[in-house]
Amino acid sequence: MKIGYLQFKLEFGNVKENIKRIENYISKEEFDLLVLPELVNTGYLFTSRQELEDYSEEAGKGEFSKMLMRICSRKNCHIVAGFCEKAENKFFNSSILVYPDKTFRLYRKIHLFYEEKFFFEPGNLKFEVHEISVKNSGKVKIGMMICFDWVIPEAARTLALKGAQIICHPSNLVMQYCQKAMYARAVENHVFIITTNRTGKDENKGKSVIFTGNSIILNPKGDYIAEADKEKEELKIIEINPADALDKMINPYNNVITDRREEFYFN
Repeated sequence: MKIGYLQFKLEFGNVKENIKRIENYISKEEFDLLVLPELVNTGYLFTSRQELEDYSEEAGKGEFSKMLMRICSRKNCHIVAGFCEKAENKFFNSSILVYPDKTFRLYRKIHLFYEEKFFFEPGNLKFEVHEISVKNSGKVKIGMMICFDWVIPEAARTLALKGAQIICHPSNLVMQYCQKAMYARAVENHVFIITTNRTGKDENKGKSVIFTGNSIILNPKGDYIAEADKEKEELKIIEINPADALDKMINPYNNVITDRREEFYFN
């Protein structure tokens, strides 16, 4: 199975140009599953509700969604991407999983970071696992979380308990901790993780934020099997065996899932 990430510098508010750059990057590449950054259609640094109104789109109906559907249909692939979603006059920091038949699944960021709380509604969809069909790998189960969800261990654990083999993690990381912490998330759950970050800087009305790049892919043993530069743009595709994530044994006597003793937790 071919999985990967696209790390690049996008431009806040320039939705058409961001869409064009994504399509130029990935239109000729072959992959089964690709993860794009958080809020990849709009950029990150919102300063007003009007900006959300101007740049957001309804899932499956806007230019960004249609571009993903077009690519997935033509290439018989799957893409997970963070985007600014408008739904019932509310705005969500969301992730969309697009299938080759142009259907899609959604996740809305549950754990909002810093001033995101001023602009986005807290996510109202539970962590769920979705099945995709991959040539030579059969059915593969994937889950989605977004950026700051990483700091809450229950996010990745919930996806693992529901059967996720690959956790897709669109991000706009500004702190240095996540890329190190994902080692623990991979090992404690025995899953593959694709954390896709962006590079560059957002500047908007006197505010600015710098992103840390360094997108990563980890295997269920915590090995960093792909790792991007902090500043360079990169499309990385690698081959994995998703069945490796079905093995939850640390050694012949310990299983990261069944060894849990829930009766001693939260009581």
